[in-house]
Amino acid sequence: MTTATHQARVYPSRPSDVYLFATCLIDQFTPEAGLDTVRLLEREGIRVHFPEQQTCCGQPAYSSGFPDEARAVALQQLNLFTEPWPVVIPSGSCGGMIRNHYPHLFADDPVLHAQAVALSERVYELSEFLVHVVNFSHPDLGAPCTIALHTSCHARRQMGAHETSAALLDSLAQVRVVEQARIEECCGFGGTFAMRYPDISEAIVNDKVAAIRDTGAERVVSADCGCLLNITGRAARQDELAGVTAPTLQGEHLASFLYRRTTAQSNTGEVA
Repeated sequence: MTTATHQARVYPSRPSDVYLFATCLIDQFTPEAGLDTVRLLEREGIRVHFPEQQTCCGQPAYSSGFPDEARAVALQQLNLFTEPWPVVIPSGSCGGMIRNHYPHLFADDPVLHAQAVALSERVYELSEFLVHVVNFSHPDLGAPCTIALHTSCHARRQMGAHETSAALLDSLAQVRVVEQARIEECCGFGGTFAMRYPDISEAIVNDKVAAIRDTGAERVVSADCGCLLNITGRAARQDELAGVTAPTLQGEHLASFLYRRTTAQSNTGEVA
């Protein structure tokens, strides 16, 4: 379901400069997704600026019921994006936090609330930005492949990013997207949820991995690294328990998948 925020949004023309908010998970675990985000945007003639002081968006504390701690983390981000440029985030979860929840976090402080609102209005999830602002369109240079798309809960419900992610994949002529059963259901990650309730999280991700495997997809693509790490990590553990050495379900961030499919290197025999 597309949120009211997504439906009412007026998109700007393509800018010459943007900020990148890279997210903790990309910074720590999947830096290539961040680099490919930069490559995608720079290929469109957009200069990408990365404030090095950026940290977490504050969502782990916020979703765990610690608004004061989340506010302290969020406060560090408010003054980093001083130019009136779009802030592109390769994660619907972090994008949803800054766009939808920062104004609520600072509701009791008129000055900080105004800053939070101004920042929230410039936040774009990557696929949303590529579709509605960049008008992304490049030939698919990869070999035919079959993939499954997974969209995080926040990206789907707060950002409407399941629609823009699907639109980008549908634009690739050699890519067949298959839909898993109960596509809208959570993968079980949920940030700190997976650590606080590991047994429940494992049951949920087992269902998600089984549903994706049932499609026959060669890999799963997502614009949220938390979901990717959870899904592919569980699939790898299943492989290990079964004595399988080669991964049977690979995953790739949408930014990396798009960049790989639409650059000449994708035509060099690389597995697509």
